Amino acid sequence: MTPSISVVIPVFNGETTIGQSLQAVTQQRFHQHIQIIVVDDGSTDKTADIIKSYPTVKYIYQKNSGPAATRNRGAQEASGDFIFFTDADCLPQPEWVVRMMSRFSDPQIGVVAGSYGIANSQNPLANCIQQEILFRHHKLMPDFPKSFGSYNFCARKKVFFEAGGFDPGYRFASGEDNDLSYKILKAGYKIYFERTALVDHYHTEDLDRYLREQFRHGFWRAKMYRNHPDMMRGDDYTFWKDIVEVPLVLLSFLNSLFFLPPLLWLQFAAGISIFLLIFLELFYGFYMLKNFKMGLFFGFVMLLRAFSRTLGFCSGILQFVPQKPFKISK
Repeated sequence: MTPSISVVIPVFNGETTIGQSLQAVTQQRFHQHIQIIVVDDGSTDKTADIIKSYPTVKYIYQKNSGPAATRNRGAQEASGDFIFFTDADCLPQPEWVVRMMSRFSDPQIGVVAGSYGIANSQNPLANCIQQEILFRHHKLMPDFPKSFGSYNFCARKKVFFEAGGFDPGYRFASGEDNDLSYKILKAGYKIYFERTALVDHYHTEDLDRYLREQFRHGFWRAKMYRNHPDMMRGDDYTFWKDIVEVPLVLLSFLNSLFFLPPLLWLQFAAGISIFLLIFLELFYGFYMLKNFKMGLFFGFVMLLRAFSRTLGFCSGILQFVPQKPFKISK
């Protein structure tokens, strides 16, 4: 019996890209019906009008609840045995569904995850972001990783609900996919990483916006680590560099104590930390970009990102650690 397929796309004020995303999904080279569900999380722009111009797309509107709750709503409406998830600013490539479905022969594989292509490669920051993603996906992540991104994955419907779905406590787009990944692994299923199943994404082009996004990622990672402390050592996408950045950034703040003569040893530690942090970011900038000018640029961006993420993480610790972990009701 041929399995049935559903695609869920959450959207909030996505008028600039949702049409392209739907066009890409409707042009999949998959020779059977695909149910397409778009859940509008309270958009105030022309998103609804664009979606309604696609008569075969199931449109659902809800009060703004965040991307985790929005994806859960789409999954509840899905009729397929397999549920694909992508985002409104992602354009699935034509073989997306076919390549993902080809990896479900093993019944223990609960999720197949894909990777990013890039839709705005002409922008320097967006191109640097894509090169870093390629480095992590091709150099670090194994075929059976510990995590996946919500922008591109397919789950067996029964596995998705057995794991409890996304935690709606993640009110913004950060951490909810890692959280679900870990719950699926703990339920006894495997995640397969299909690198050739791509969605072209509009990466962030503005540095200020990118740093604010990274602050948010750090903030919600505190909640994720509170619920899954065993993942603090890394999850295949996150590696040792991301982990050591936190203490290096915190030690570098000791420079603010330079005016205190009794703490000269802290001044020395701060200076060493800043030197190591700059060296680390520049080294990986040159290594990933293979271009001096762009490596220097992205090394500087990653340096700022380290501070932004760490400040977000510290803010998240203050917010989430005193709270009780979220529990999925069965």
